[in-house]
Amino acid sequence: MTKVDVTYSLSGVVDAVLLDQIDRAHGIYGLQALRLSPALDVLHVEYDASRLKPEDVDHALRSAGLAVRRLEE
Repeated sequence: MTKVDVTYSLSGVVDAVLLDQIDRAHGIYGLQALRLSPALDVLHVEYDASRLKPEDVDHALRSAGLAVRRLEE
């Protein structure tokens, strides 16, 4: 397993709906961890790169209902 961390900006406020969407995304195959930044404006995602490509992670998060944009590091 090759763990990779990627960062996404959130578009919208953190509310119960967004937290439910993050919870739903946590159950997606290959995603290891999802963490909100202390400022609640960035989502940090750890995933298994042997199973997913960055584009797959983007798609999985959007499929879970999250309006996110990957930040280049």
